Amino acid sequence: MNLLSIVWNFDPTFIMLGDLDIRWYGLMWAIAILAAERVCYFTFKREGLPSRTLESAFLWIVLGTFIGARVGHCLFYEPEYYLLKPWAIITEIRNGGLASHGATIGIITAIWLCSRKNKVPVMWMTDRLGIIAPISGALIRLGNLFNSEIIGHQTDVPWGFKFMR
Repeated sequence: MNLLSIVWNFDPTFIMLGDLDIRWYGLMWAIAILAAERVCYFTFKREGLPSRTLESAFLWIVLGTFIGARVGHCLFYEPEYYLLKPWAIITEIRNGGLASHGATIGIITAIWLCSRKNKVPVMWMTDRLGIIAPISGALIRLGNLFNSEIIGHQTDVPWGFKFMR
């Protein structure tokens, strides 16, 4: 047995509540959002900004993240389907996914809109979010791992993951 090999047979469900299964992926998203809010709260408080600026930024960025991630997935991976049935972007969300590059576009757009609305320089806002983005991204990618998603190409190296699901 090779000590470096990883056999990945992780159950993607964190907990079942009747017919509702709460998955690790969703939990990682929730933790990422909560962590982002806390970091923003302490940063904005330390710099003396009003709470309305934090609330506005948080709302814009969370919406930008989810809308960008969903629309990005639909348009980057299945544009022919979603352009014919644009309502499916919302109504078929359980059948689709989220794209990190779409989220990035959504976040950048949200930062720009929020900065204009709150009269805060865009670069100031991106500097503050530079702490949150890698932490949130890492948590969400961990959720992808728990779901056995984004597995890459098959490999024979001893340290590669062997996904069982």
